[in-house]
Amino acid sequence: MKRLRTILDHIRLRDKMLLLYFLCVFTPIVLTNLIFYHVTSQNVKEQRIQDITRALEQIKIEFYWEFEDAMEISSIFYTDYRLNEVLEETYPHPADYIAVYDSYLRRILNNTYSPVYQSVGGITIYTDNPTLMDSGGISFIDERVKSFPWYTQIPPGRQSKPIFVRTDDSTAEQLHPFSLIRRMNYFYSQNGREKILKIELRMSSIREIFNNLNLQGSLFLLNERGEVEYTNDPKVDINHKSVAYSTLKLPNDTMEFKTHYVLTNNLNGWSIVAAVSRDEVLYEMQEPRNFALLLTCVNMLLPTLIIIWITRSLNVRLHRILKHVKKVKNQHFELIPGMESSDEIGQLTGEFNRMTLRIKRLINDVYMADIQRKNLEIQRRHAQLNALHSQINPHFLFNALETIRMRSLMKHEDETARIIHNMARIFRNSLVWNKDRVTLRDELELIRCFLEIQQYRFGERIQYDVQARSEDLDNLIPKMVVLTLVENASIHGIEPLKHGGRIEILFEHEEERLLLTVRDDGVGMSSEQVQRLYGYMQRQEEMGERIGLQNVIYRLKLYYGNRFKLVIRSAPGEGTEIRIMIPADRDL
Repeated sequence: MKRLRTILDHIRLRDKMLLLYFLCVFTPIVLTNLIFYHVTSQNVKEQRIQDITRALEQIKIEFYWEFEDAMEISSIFYTDYRLNEVLEETYPHPADYIAVYDSYLRRILNNTYSPVYQSVGGITIYTDNPTLMDSGGISFIDERVKSFPWYTQIPPGRQSKPIFVRTDDSTAEQLHPFSLIRRMNYFYSQNGREKILKIELRMSSIREIFNNLNLQGSLFLLNERGEVEYTNDPKVDINHKSVAYSTLKLPNDTMEFKTHYVLTNNLNGWSIVAAVSRDEVLYEMQEPRNFALLLTCVNMLLPTLIIIWITRSLNVRLHRILKHVKKVKNQHFELIPGMESSDEIGQLTGEFNRMTLRIKRLINDVYMADIQRKNLEIQRRHAQLNALHSQINPHFLFNALETIRMRSLMKHEDETARIIHNMARIFRNSLVWNKDRVTLRDELELIRCFLEIQQYRFGERIQYDVQARSEDLDNLIPKMVVLTLVENASIHGIEPLKHGGRIEILFEHEEERLLLTVRDDGVGMSSEQVQRLYGYMQRQEEMGERIGLQNVIYRLKLYYGNRFKLVIRSAPGEGTEIRIMIPADRDL
């Protein structure tokens, strides 16, 4: 430790400050923001994965309910005794069948289950009864039907289970529709009739289910053999041949999400796979990354500026002391100029000046009293002259503005003169802070000056109305509080509008309270902006670098504590109204 202290003693102060900056500011900020970005990114990634998983489960459930609707219809048809009688009966004349069709078959095929039919594309009953007519949802089992692949997949035997397949005998859809096929052998057939029920699902409903907006990727419906039964990827052709999902060539950055159907009728072993690009999953991570970069820049910029400012103050003052010490060494006894400060460097500067004066006085008393006295007098007068020449203060600016105003009056430019006069009054008032509170009368004068300047700039685009009772003008309010609200209304509310707007300032007195209202019909604020302004009311922090309404709120809290009330009414496009209620206090 002692050796380290010895090493530090030989390092220049500027290098020490740089070392302090990198060890105590730069490195902690970078590490903190890296950790923050990592944690936030992981949370965003996990949340996105959960959203995709939930969307996939939703698709699974919705598709299952589409299938269940078809199963419910098939069960009703399968156990319908009257339907079985109609299909088994031999009709001597076509008119007899048409009468039965109109009275019963048409109703059950088209109308009875209409709420469920929204997910059904069509219902067809195939039969080998030659006395039935091939139309209106009834078809004959001929050689063409027997050649369909789905016909050969129907299991034989009594009370066989339904099958769920894609059928290619329909021309209504470009993609072969899903169909639920079931042999209607619940009741014993005296004539040995063969009856088959075929229910087609509406592909538009299935397409809508798989086009989930929360899943920006490819979806695949796989059967128990791992073959693709449906997909929203147009590059995969499943109409002409069976396509195994394992044979698909997906991009290298693809992330797969999978959900299975377990213990479900006819869908047992089926699954839904979502192939989502990794960039899509990680897209929302860009926002926390940009926020982390912005936070890093902000956190580094302010400390860097402060450290540069403090370091420069230390270096400049120490170099100045060292420079004058060398002058004393060469018998040039000059004092260090500038005001004495109360820190260690300021104390060192003061002690150095006192030591220099004492040495100088001793030398003058012993050696060159008269000569030095004359030289000092000449130097003093020269320093006074230089100080007078270099002394520029706000009064010079006020005098210059007044001169311009008088010149404008001489040239009969009354409006320009009035605006310059208003600007000088506002500038002079902003630099004089020995009075924390002013009368309402003084505040109104500044407000009118400001609004006249704004009307000079924008003409008829800005209109205003100020209302105050004469008996209230002696009330004291914090300085420039209302002027700040008027400035915000003009700059942020009215100026962005091409057609301009109107500002209303109202001062009222109710019981023991003074009500200050500033209302405009400008662009307004969003609810988030209003809530952020209300949030300043709850914070207990130092002044910092607040400006505008935030500064107003802080000063009101400083003056009145909890005895004031702030109400903000604003909406985008509807203007803004800010009302402040403070205790009434008259200037006695």
